[in-house]
Amino acid sequence: MERIFTLDEARALLPAVIVEAAELIAARADLAEIDFQRRAGGRSELGGLPELKGLQARIEEILSGWTEQGIEVKGIAPVLVDFPSLIDGASVRLCWIEGEPELGWYHRTELGFAGRRPL
Repeated sequence: MERIFTLDEARALLPAVIVEAAELIAARADLAEIDFQRRAGGRSELGGLPELKGLQARIEEILSGWTEQGIEVKGIAPVLVDFPSLIDGASVRLCWIEGEPELGWYHRTELGFAGRRPL
């Protein structure tokens, strides 16, 4: 069953999401660099296959943690998450994308990101 967040509940979780998103963003960049160097036949200063696998595991751990809380992960480049909610009885998603300092947007569930409106 889908978790429905109040605006206050979603906003209370957002600081932890932002901290984990920053870790995910750093891991995403390191993973891209290691993978690029491996494909080019070289070795990154960041490591090789063991480090790449470790980064993949950490990213998956963060994403799984969010999903277990009922947060919908819509993307990781950029990080985009939705908190299922209701506004005036309508199904909506409280929407946060990396770089935003707070949870200030929503969209109707059926419209997706293109239908974003300020809260």
